[in-house]
Amino acid sequence: MTRLPATHPAVRSATRGESDLEAAFLAHLRQLAPHVPLPEREYVFAAPRPWRFDFAWPACRVAVEAEGGVWSGGRHVRPEGFERDVEKYNCATVEGWRVLRCTAKMLAADPAAFIGLILDVMEVSE
Repeated sequence: MTRLPATHPAVRSATRGESDLEAAFLAHLRQLAPHVPLPEREYVFAAPRPWRFDFAWPACRVAVEAEGGVWSGGRHVRPEGFERDVEKYNCATVEGWRVLRCTAKMLAADPAAFIGLILDVMEVSE
């Protein structure tokens, strides 16, 4: 039997736990926009590149990236991780995706405002 490498998206999504930020985002989405379908998780958008969105609605090419580790020096804010994220977001834009990024502070301060941005981008009425 062939074993998939740990970096394969199927393995990563099966072994990766949901972060507090991701759980908070989903809870706010369900509470504030129950009429919006739940997004796909860990959506690979630029195969064969291993890039994934934390949350995606492929039909309307809208994605949400939960940017954790902002204050703790996480991967997204270290130089190499930041460079890779910029490349990923630029590719997504070229391919017609609209990517919204949120931090824990943004969601805690005004979850309705962030969910409202998603609704605006998706052109969904509340």
